[in-house]
Amino acid sequence: MATGYARALLESLGATVDISPGPDDTHPSIAWARSGLMSLTGPADGPAQMCPVPLASCADGAIKALSCIAPASHVDALRAGALPVGSALLGERAAIAGLRRNGATSPGGGCRLLQASDGWLAVSLAREADWANVPAWLEDERIGCTWEAVIAAVALHRTAALVERARLLGLAACVSASPAATRGSWYTATRHGPPASPAERRGPMRVVDLSSLWAGPLCSHLLQILGARIVKVESRARPDGARGGPAEFYDLLNCGKRSIALDFNKPGIARLHELIDWADVVIEASRPRGLRQLGVNAEDCIARRSGLTWISITGYGRDEPECHWTAFGDDAGIAAGLSALMHEMTKLPLICGDAIADPLTGMHAALAALASHQDGGGRLLSLPLRDVVAHCAAYSKPAGQAALRERWESWTKAARAHGLDATPPAARRAACRARDLGADTDLMFAGWDGSC
Repeated sequence: MATGYARALLESLGATVDISPGPDDTHPSIAWARSGLMSLTGPADGPAQMCPVPLASCADGAIKALSCIAPASHVDALRAGALPVGSALLGERAAIAGLRRNGATSPGGGCRLLQASDGWLAVSLAREADWANVPAWLEDERIGCTWEAVIAAVALHRTAALVERARLLGLAACVSASPAATRGSWYTATRHGPPASPAERRGPMRVVDLSSLWAGPLCSHLLQILGARIVKVESRARPDGARGGPAEFYDLLNCGKRSIALDFNKPGIARLHELIDWADVVIEASRPRGLRQLGVNAEDCIARRSGLTWISITGYGRDEPECHWTAFGDDAGIAAGLSALMHEMTKLPLICGDAIADPLTGMHAALAALASHQDGGGRLLSLPLRDVVAHCAAYSKPAGQAALRERWESWTKAARAHGLDATPPAARRAACRARDLGADTDLMFAGWDGSC
């Protein structure tokens, strides 16, 4: 399935590459279990659970597709295993942080599946500001800010009303519903500027990474492995939240990237535009309104800079009203239908893996960025977390619940027969420490190719 999925991804990007099956074409059940995601899915006091759609194989396929279009200068490095195994990337954060499965609660603890009066919904309350909005969300100023109080209050309301109100308050929430019957696109591309000529594309790819947490930094990390020069840009006032998590995970994704910290005032925005005009690829994971309020309009930047590829990672896309909705990796996976799918198989409310939409989207974003750059750029590529997961979940999904259940049962038996169901996730070691916040701000482009 990995090769088939890689081929489908490349075709959707307009690339024609001859791909042969290889050792990455592990059976989907084995790929899921070996990745550690089986051990991360299921009740805390119950057995690890199989996912009946090939998410781990899709991750392997995304990395295989990336390797197929990698620069010729990195062929030898790829043969030596420079790119990581896609399915293994899905569990790296959990491995480093020591996370465990916990049923309807995400391994990281920030997201929960909750039962309302008419069904299930998910909400992520990972930040202090999220908890501050809970009384307004549940229309009860007396409510205690504990999960127990939230569970009791949610049970009295309907899912649609709860999700709508949560989104108005900037909370990440979604209904847990079955996956769509048809596979939608995992990205949308719009052209806003002229493509670069082959001469303009010579030299290492230059990437400005404005993103944070997992999906965007993983995207730039993979491009870095393939020779790209990465400048990580953060706000001095609100740096990447991953800096406050396990240092080993932050180092793993950000080692070797230059670090620039800016105050997003008028001089800071001018410097940011300088960086954008220097870049071949920009990666950001903000709601479009947020950047526009700072005076950064993606479409205008692409029109101004010949050959620029802009990667926009959002929860639900850039169109109204979805562009205003907040999402994180766990709830985006639930919005794509994963928990409803697991409920159909197990009759249990379960969250699949650890923030699974983040690494899946990061891998797909790296592939989209490289393919666009090689084709001249001039595009805005939008990758919603929900849509990437939904695309993976729909790949090779059998028609009908009976066939899906038969697959789930056979895949579960295969993983357990190989003794892999308890395999914990594993993580690579970072090659170095990531740069301190703003360590390269004063240098900007010095030592690479001068000013932009």
